[in-house]
Amino acid sequence: MKVLLVGGAGREHAIAAAFARSGHEPRLYCLSDLTNPGIKGIVKKSGGEYYLGNINDPEGVIKAAKKSGADFVFVGPEEPNFHGVPDRLEDGGIPCIGANRAVSELEMSKASMRDLQWKYKIPGRLWYKKFKTFEEAVPYIEEYADSVALKPARQAGGKGVKVIEDFQVYLQEDKRKVKKEHAESIVREYMKGYDDIDYKLLIEERVWGPEYTVHCFTDGSTVVPMPAVQDNKHAFDGDLGLETGGMGSISCGMNLRWGVDDGRAILTDEEYLKSVEIVRMMIDAIQTETGEKYHGVVAGQMMLTSVWGPTVIEMYSRLGDPEAGNVLSVLKSDIVDICEAIIGERLNTIKAEFEDKAVVVKAVCPEGYPNRRDIASGHPVKIKGNGDGILWASADIKDERVFSGGSRVVECLGVGESVPEASRRAEKLTEKVSLEDGWKLFHRRDIGSEKSLERRIALANMAREIYQYRERRGLLGKRMIWIPGKGLVEVG
Repeated sequence: MKVLLVGGAGREHAIAAAFARSGHEPRLYCLSDLTNPGIKGIVKKSGGEYYLGNINDPEGVIKAAKKSGADFVFVGPEEPNFHGVPDRLEDGGIPCIGANRAVSELEMSKASMRDLQWKYKIPGRLWYKKFKTFEEAVPYIEEYADSVALKPARQAGGKGVKVIEDFQVYLQEDKRKVKKEHAESIVREYMKGYDDIDYKLLIEERVWGPEYTVHCFTDGSTVVPMPAVQDNKHAFDGDLGLETGGMGSISCGMNLRWGVDDGRAILTDEEYLKSVEIVRMMIDAIQTETGEKYHGVVAGQMMLTSVWGPTVIEMYSRLGDPEAGNVLSVLKSDIVDICEAIIGERLNTIKAEFEDKAVVVKAVCPEGYPNRRDIASGHPVKIKGNGDGILWASADIKDERVFSGGSRVVECLGVGESVPEASRRAEKLTEKVSLEDGWKLFHRRDIGSEKSLERRIALANMAREIYQYRERRGLLGKRMIWIPGKGLVEVG
């Protein structure tokens, strides 16, 4: 059996490692824009070949698939989905694990995703307003004196999102100025070059609570969930600093428990199942809307809020990064069997099993990440030892040496019986990574620590107490929103 993997970051290294464990012993090929040393090692060992090329070019991907004689293709990142790579492969008779262009709209357009939620009355929906230009948004920003989340209306690599709290009356003018400045930067900078979507800016109501992600395999009819994962996006300890693509992630069982024999958890079993049901409803909605089948991975990036309980923040049309390391490292079932069941639309015959272990991933990044990737790239990387437990991410082989690619260099993966234990193991792995030219690296030491986990559990308990109170009184999801031009309106 031959498999072509599209993409070359930490997520794809985790996918490649899952294929390397398969009892089918597939010959693995890879198409990427960088030569990832971890993936290249797996490809070489399997007897496959590593291709360099544009992963967003459908013709280039199908050329690589035909050259390798791939039985199927597994698409890792989101952009190939947005560019119609799965569509072109399927048209060419090559099965693909990847969301086609129509259904990947769930992720690509945050505005379309919100439209879909409200049209089909899916639980966990937030009030929002979408704009095609900055000028269109100015009157709304001027009048809307409340806390908001400002977002690019398209998936932009996790960049550009900003939550602005606006509680103090005496600061409203200053906050209004900040809102306008960031809204303008979203349209002019973060959305620059994205001409495949009409709407540029999304303004949403601000909610609070612990975030988490629920990934699922799907063949369009059956949804098979994976363990819940919590990503940590802020650059520095204590959830401080700029938002990044993800500095690390934690998981433990299906509902983010502290440990195997510990009752403390960020999610209850009921909340986890509600989250899975919301993801299923989103899949059904996009399939109904487009008339297309969803074959691949889908995920709800959720938040446990005081308004709804499980609440959708964004949707993914692929595995998250670094969250892929969490779920795939404990996957007991054979990934080839899962892929073949998706392709044959018989996922209902497969039981995906996961080890009941805690997993903590910590990303190690060069100074300059996330905003100055130009100065974060080109530094020679050194790993002490054999590299077990380390996923190569933004790294490139040149002249038999490995150089940083400007984003997260590696993702260190610790597995244990509890989250703090897994965190300590991941922390030890970070000590093995260095840059030979002396350029500085940084990572989040607090991810998965007892203090960090306690803080998230306390936040979850607070949100839970409020939303359950609302639920008992028939008020779940109902709230009063000030809407410019309409005044105070009840939504839900």
